[in-house]
Formats: sequence, structure tokens, C-alpha cells
Amino acid sequence: MFLEPVGLPESLRGRTLVMGVVNVTPDSFSDGGLHLDPAAAVAHARSLISEGADIVDVGGESTRPGATRLDPTEERRRVIAVVETLASEGIAVSIDTMNADTALAAVGAGALVVNDVSGGLADAAMLPTVAELGVPYVCMHWRGHADRMNSLAVYDDVVTEVRAELAARLDACERAGIDPRRVVLDPGIGFAKEAAHNWALLHHLDRLAELGRPLLIGASRKRFLGSLLADPSTGEPRPTGERDAATAAVAAIAAASGVWAVRVHAVAATRDAVAVGTAWRHG
Repeated sequence: MFLEPVGLPESLRGRTLVMGVVNVTPDSFSDGGLHLDPAAAVAHARSLISEGADIVDVGGESTRPGATRLDPTEERRRVIAVVETLASEGIAVSIDTMNADTALAAVGAGALVVNDVSGGLADAAMLPTVAELGVPYVCMHWRGHADRMNSLAVYDDVVTEVRAELAARLDACERAGIDPRRVVLDPGIGFAKEAAHNWALLHHLDRLAELGRPLLIGASRKRFLGSLLADPSTGEPRPTGERDAATAAVAAIAAASGVWAVRVHAVAATRDAVAVGTAWRHG
């Protein structure tokens, strides 16, 4: 079953979307430093759109395992001009942030979606702010900041526990005044999860969809794909930049399962994979 949030333009409705990643950071795991300059970030976003991205997700703070927190003022310095430029060109933008003030500034600059990897847990002001903004909100499963999340990857039944924790965040969104029809849930692939946890969640997207909200999947180039594709002779994980074919395969699975969007670094192949998965779902 395909679900989507309310509050998006008609051009972004009725299909699984491809969300292109724009990291305006020096330390993201895949492309840190490549687009730190605002002009480079804008150029990269335009390139992603030309490859078929429906929306670009602009973030100024790395959430890779082990990353340290960034001052919100610096985060806004990195991203707001980028968001404003892209939005002025008619490009659909989401803001990837855990900070309410950054979300507020970015939506003021033209962002259409707030994508919060902490699900409102990192900043107590986030959920009330999103309620006031009235925009779609991506609420991710999260157990702690990047500098300690690996130690939090402990589950008896990862699908049941992630589902329950997402349900609790959905309830928190509603209590804060967010229209539940605007909420998208993200199981947080790679966040406080080991490889087996990620595969279990991807295998049981139907269980997560039972929560009745659209899903976003962000598996692009992540460590569990590198481990899956490790060199058989050395055991070395596949390098980060060589995981796009596997990422596209995950995108096809996600689209076949009816997810709302997939968040990726490489758009063109993902666009094709989503088309295949969607065709399979429709039969």
C-alpha cells in the first residue's frame, strides 16, 4: 500500500519519490567536504535534479557514526542560503536538521519538508515548531546522538521494538499538535542498528507500514551494504563510493513495498530502480 503525506505540491504526489542528498558538511561519511561551499552545494543540488531527483535534502550537520554535534548557528550559516537559492529556482527542498531554529529558518527560506533524524528527541522545541509550521515532517527512529549510537544497537526483536518506538514518536507528534497526516516515518537504517537489524527492517517494511503513515528509507551507501559486498579474499568492505548499485537494489525493494521516498546520493540509477519496483508493485 502506498501512502504519502499531505501538504506537498501536486507535482510531488502519487508516486515513490527520489530524495537527493546535499551534504553541506566537511565530515559526512560519503561526500564530506565536497559541497561545503554554498555555490558547490547549489550546483550539486541542480545536478541531482537534472538526474531526476524529486526533492533535495539539504543538511549542514553530519550524523555519521562518531560525529560530534555542530553549533546550530554554524549549521544555519551553512544551509540557509543554499535552501533559499534552490527554493527561488523552484526546486523542492527538505531540510535535514535536528534543531528547531534551523527548521524554522529553512522553512522560512522555502523548504517544504523538515527531515529530523532524531524524531524530535534532540530538541524539545522541534515538535511544537513543526506543528506551527504546518509542513510535512519526517520522524526517524533514533536512540541517541552519533557519538554513542553504536552502543545503543541492542534489540531482542528489532522490528517489534522499532515499530513500537516509532509509534511512540507518532503519538508525541500528535500531542505536540502536528497533523498526523503530515508525518512520515523513517526506521533509521544504520542509526543504532547493526547489519542484521537493517536487513530485518527492510524485510518487514509491511510491519512498519501498519502504523498507517508513509515511510522514508535512507540506506544509501551505508556500512551494511559495504559489509554485504566485502572483498571475499580480504574481507574489506566495499568502498563507500562503490555501493550505488546495491543502494539502487534497496530502492527497488522499497518502491515495491510502497514507500513514500528513498533518500540517496546517486539519483539516476535510483530513479530507474524505483520505476522497476513501482511497476512490480502494480503488477
